Amino acid sequence: MGYPRIPESHLEANPNPSRPLRFMQIVRRRLQEARFSPRTCEAYVHWIRRFIRFHGRRHPKEMAEEEVRAFLSSLAVEQRVAPSTQNQALAALVFLFDRVVQRRLRRVDGIAPARHSARLPVVLSENEVRMLFAELADPARLCAALMYGGGLRTSECVSLRRKDVDFDRSEITVRGGKGDKDRRTPLAEMCRAPLVEQLSRARAVLVRDEEDGVRTTGLSDALRRKYPNADRDRAWQYVFPASRTFVDSAGVRRRHHVHETAIQRAVREAAVSAGLTKRVTCHSLQHSFATHVLESGADIRTVQELLGHTDVRTTMQYTHVRTRLPARVPDHEAAT
Repeated sequence: MGYPRIPESHLEANPNPSRPLRFMQIVRRRLQEARFSPRTCEAYVHWIRRFIRFHGRRHPKEMAEEEVRAFLSSLAVEQRVAPSTQNQALAALVFLFDRVVQRRLRRVDGIAPARHSARLPVVLSENEVRMLFAELADPARLCAALMYGGGLRTSECVSLRRKDVDFDRSEITVRGGKGDKDRRTPLAEMCRAPLVEQLSRARAVLVRDEEDGVRTTGLSDALRRKYPNADRDRAWQYVFPASRTFVDSAGVRRRHHVHETAIQRAVREAAVSAGLTKRVTCHSLQHSFATHVLESGADIRTVQELLGHTDVRTTMQYTHVRTRLPARVPDHEAAT
């Protein structure tokens, strides 16, 4: 018996408890049951939607390895995606068939591989970092300083909570970082005074929120059951609170943290204003942190721990970046 095509509205609709049978709601439920991070959930939902649309909205129960091969090959040949992007799409489809369709995919052979091109990360010199910071204003400047001074990613920086900053030990605890792991990273001396000022500004926002009954975000249901008042506790408030509040699905007014895109846009615009010719992004600050720490004499394992890399081979890219090129190429005639 054939399955009806999935309506476009069922692919686009946001989670709605009153309609539990919509296909993408089932997908989201299975992802949450698997305890994937919110970022991974959104990425998998994105690829599953694209897969279904690629095949004319056919139901996944009517598809198998051949359809998966055609979709992944199209990504490589027509879309020219990176190998990591193709691998992520494959992981999403394996999850789809394994946990939603409940039929394991057999080995998918004959996929056109995405072309892998070696790329070196963009690393700023110390002078370029100073030029960039001179064009930034808080809170973007402080976020950039934390990313450069401690190797934080943008998402890790904007989601910092008050309880995770330890001035006495000069360290920051990153919760649920890359790979959903916690780690500690240094609190740079240049960040201490600006961070104290930022916490003072955040405290003023918190006082108003306490009066208005506004709560924070990002706490799991399990954590709120264990600590019912955690979303009103000052220790759990964000270091970089958003300027606006919103009302969630339960009718509770909440305040999220500053959005990543606001910091990313500020860094890009500052790089242009500073006249930097490199393609500077927030990730460039983390690359610069890792490279400069290695150049200062730290070993590769230390940098791996600071960045939260599972595989040391990921960290090894910075050993290539820090390689010093010869200052002068020998004159050909003199050499002969």
